[in-house]
Amino acid sequence: MDTQPSQPPVQAPKPAPRLGRDATVAAICGFVVVLMVGASYAAVPFYNWFCRATGFNGTTQVAESAPTGAPLERRIAVRFDSNVAGGLPWKFEPEQTEINIKIGEVVTVYYTVTNQSARTTTGQAAYNVAPLTVGAYFQKINCFCFTEQTMAPGETRQMPVVFYVDPAIVKDSDNDGLNTITLSYTFYPVRDPAPTPVAASEPDKRKGNF
Repeated sequence: MDTQPSQPPVQAPKPAPRLGRDATVAAICGFVVVLMVGASYAAVPFYNWFCRATGFNGTTQVAESAPTGAPLERRIAVRFDSNVAGGLPWKFEPEQTEINIKIGEVVTVYYTVTNQSARTTTGQAAYNVAPLTVGAYFQKINCFCFTEQTMAPGETRQMPVVFYVDPAIVKDSDNDGLNTITLSYTFYPVRDPAPTPVAASEPDKRKGNF
């Protein structure tokens, strides 16, 4: 009787080490979580930067100086709106509700703010212009909205805004026929205001208030 040569047993492939695979998956998940958390923190400053750079959503621009060249003869009306969010006991209103200016003309207007409470309060103004397509052309040279404002009990203050409308707006077809711009501010309470530095030559008057 012929005998068949015995075949060596077939060995099943060894499974990949599960520990190594689990560690890889965990590392990938951890990276994704870190990336998502980082993106969430970066979203707000990136959005603010994008709005300032492009005028998106009616965000005005910041100019370092007046425009070169004479203002245009074309005029435009600028209206002023004021609002105060809940929790801030201030009265806030423009001294003029509307002015008529030349495009490219540097103008200074004032808002009046009164702290109607018996305690010191701090607020900061958010702002935009309407229509939203004007944001890229509304240039502020100086504005109270750039910094926090701290008001003593009962204090009244005049706060200036120095601005101009960029003459480049006349070349933008999206703003053809534009006759009126509305500049709007809303003051919001600041819960933890930034500390005001005290000069070395001045006594710290805040020490007696604690």
